[in-house]
Amino acid sequence: MASPRLETYCCPNRDAATQLVMNFQPDVFCGVCIGSASISLLLTILQLLPKKGQSPRKLPKASSSSTILLLISICDILGGLGMIFRSSVWLGFPGFIANISVVNGTDVWPSTFCVGSAMWIQLLYSAGFWWLFCYAVDSYLVVRRSAGLSTIVLYHMMTWGLAVLLCVEGIALLYYPSLSSCENGLEHAIPHYITTYVPLLLVLMVNPILFRRTVSAVASLLKGRQGIYTENERRLGTEIQMRFFKIMLVFVICWSSNIINETLLFYLEMQPDINEMPLKNIRSAALITWIIMGVLNPMQGFLFTLAFYGWTGWRVDLKWRKREIPWESMSSSTVGENAYPSPVNYQSNIHDSKKISTTDSQQTDEAISMLSEGNTSSDERLTRSSPIYQGW
Repeated sequence: MASPRLETYCCPNRDAATQLVMNFQPDVFCGVCIGSASISLLLTILQLLPKKGQSPRKLPKASSSSTILLLISICDILGGLGMIFRSSVWLGFPGFIANISVVNGTDVWPSTFCVGSAMWIQLLYSAGFWWLFCYAVDSYLVVRRSAGLSTIVLYHMMTWGLAVLLCVEGIALLYYPSLSSCENGLEHAIPHYITTYVPLLLVLMVNPILFRRTVSAVASLLKGRQGIYTENERRLGTEIQMRFFKIMLVFVICWSSNIINETLLFYLEMQPDINEMPLKNIRSAALITWIIMGVLNPMQGFLFTLAFYGWTGWRVDLKWRKREIPWESMSSSTVGENAYPSPVNYQSNIHDSKKISTTDSQQTDEAISMLSEGNTSSDERLTRSSPIYQGW
């Protein structure tokens, strides 16, 4: 799982609260992490592979939103691989890991592995948090018609730049001036924990606001597309709202245990002796949430694919097929079917207004289709109700 305690454990003079959770059934904990990360990794890849008997996901054009969803899954996959590798080494080479506790040891490889693997996990999951924030921003901008493929470059710069900057800054402050002297005071640890949890708290607090504003904008677009708000439009708006709700629900389920656990451990650190009897329930709660973190953190990747695309099935199709964009085919077929000479008494301004209306409605359909990407029923209803399909 992803926790700043992983980096803190690399300090030979670690605090008592970190020592408590890291020494609690380490073999069981590593086994839980390996099992949860392996299951999530396999199911996530299965979800992303094309399936037999299913048409490829239909998009009016390549969108930044669909690219962001894929990048979130990639971050989860790479973070899960880091958890599997780290826990496997801990289980397979207990003597190697034991050297981390040696304050004046000459072997630097155990500490190097500890710091490197912890940074890898933190960096990938932190980048996933930033990409999820970018997805909320992009969804809102798409509806406002202020986003496009060009914005993905800005998202890359912001996501990877902030993830690397915060990770390196937090690690540098934690291990300053050397690995053997870190954790001598909270002035080392607190900046590290802040840089770790900033993107997580940003998603928890800002994404619901952006999603709510996006849903309101989608409702306005659907009402203004044809001047009426039919059952299809209402159902499509509800499905987009449910998709955002599922995304936030998965995020809260997977990471709320981290916030609870960190709060309990910080409270224990403030006590003169964490082994006192009145603190028994708090210690038990901290250990329970620690194990829960090992289960839920790696499962984020698979649960997110369910929230993004739903269950895509087991039948994998590894054959490459050209992805057809139905909007282009429908546009060309519509033109072919309706290619009749227009009467001479049609005024040009009426023809131009129809073209503008068709263009605006098509842009609205494209924006909404990007938000409902991966939902077959939504795509079908949107296609049936679009002006292009009706031959406008």
